[in-house]
Amino acid sequence: MIVGLISDTHGQVRLELDSVFAGVDLIVHAGDVGGQPVLDALTRIAPVAAVSGNVDDRDDPRLPRERMLTVGALTLHVSHGDELGRPTPARLLARYQADVLVYGHTHQALELRAPDARLVVNPGAAGPRRFNLHPSVAILTVQGRHASVAFVPLSGPVPLAQ
Repeated sequence: MIVGLISDTHGQVRLELDSVFAGVDLIVHAGDVGGQPVLDALTRIAPVAAVSGNVDDRDDPRLPRERMLTVGALTLHVSHGDELGRPTPARLLARYQADVLVYGHTHQALELRAPDARLVVNPGAAGPRRFNLHPSVAILTVQGRHASVAFVPLSGPVPLAQ
């Protein structure tokens, strides 16, 4: 199973996401979506499971604070990370028990394999470039009980989602 991981779009969708996420089975958005037009644009590519971030409406039933998903033979926990204050892999691993932990908030792409084989992934931010960080998304590939991550840098324009 192939999953597109995205976070921190802040109301914008880069045109290149159509090709970057072509063929994924699912897109997981780790919050700071920035509105329904972003979800609509991503849903045209593949089914979307999203959570709310600190800039989203926390009362929107389509954007829960966290999600637990089954992806192949693995469990995947998704949250924005802001519920931990300043999210770190150690804090996520201490709080959540899934095989793969996906978060956003920091805008910093990160992959960490814990000693217990759990995987922590932040796909980076896919919206406007901020904090002198390069925009990115990630592709999560799950085969049986193994998961691997590939980061994809983004450089295309960021028009408002339509």
